[in-house]
Amino acid sequence: MGFADQFWQLTVDGLMVGSLYAVIALGYTLVYGVLQLINFAHSEVFMLGAFGGLFAARGLLPGGSTPSGMISVGLLAAGLAVGAASGAAAAFTLERVAYRPLRRRSAPRLAYLISAIGASLFAVNLAGKEFGRQNVPVPALFTNGTVFHLFGAQVSTQTVVVFGAAVVMLVLLDRLVATTRLGQGIRAVAQDADTAVLMGVNVERVIILTFVIGGLLAGAGGFLYAMTFNASYNMGFVPGVKAFTAAVLGGIGNVRGAMLGGILLGLVESYGGYVFQASYKDVIAFLVLVGILMVRPSGLLGARLGRAA
Repeated sequence: MGFADQFWQLTVDGLMVGSLYAVIALGYTLVYGVLQLINFAHSEVFMLGAFGGLFAARGLLPGGSTPSGMISVGLLAAGLAVGAASGAAAAFTLERVAYRPLRRRSAPRLAYLISAIGASLFAVNLAGKEFGRQNVPVPALFTNGTVFHLFGAQVSTQTVVVFGAAVVMLVLLDRLVATTRLGQGIRAVAQDADTAVLMGVNVERVIILTFVIGGLLAGAGGFLYAMTFNASYNMGFVPGVKAFTAAVLGGIGNVRGAMLGGILLGLVESYGGYVFQASYKDVIAFLVLVGILMVRPSGLLGARLGRAA
């Protein structure tokens, strides 16, 4: 079958994966907007959230056949909630241990990078030791069948669940940043931290909550990703790099840019993987990153968080 025949199916698949990239990318863009640094340990927050949700769903899963109805809804909600909580706890710990001591000593930017890489290696190897170094499948939480057809493309239950949950999280974060008092504080610190202090903004509180919010999203996104592709101790690396690519593509530090970048990257990967080979999907992500940095380093929307929201 030609590309035209598969276009809508590729679009559906690309939107599902792209929505996950967008959820993860928001953690990068939030932290960059507030602290002007890239949190390279964010991929491990994503991984730990995935395992938290996995163990919660497995612990609550009744024996026997695949659950259905409200039991499936409850298991999904529990997995998302525990995954988000695990990610938030990991992000909070990361900020306290790896970043706060450096910030209080006014350490150079390079020190933050080294600290993040060290924290990332520690988390990966700890997870490998505790959870094993083989893929860990998430048990079936619902019957995965075709829900409806979109221009001939099959839209499965799993696609609806993943895409729907990701979109809800994206919309909630956008509203939080744009309309709430906390969002005003985040935008103020992102635009000018010194002036924000003079205006009464508690910068330390904003920084902590920014890490926690990014961790909540990454943890929930990790559970959704593991539900689709299984969990593993090193699962965060490739999605983390792609989410970073999505953040740069949309404009690092721009919330809506991260959302747009994630969706576009998912679509480009899906189309490119069909036109060339599926094994080239990861290569495509790196080519997109290099291309954007060469042509438009500021990204598509290209504004910092404080100016964009």
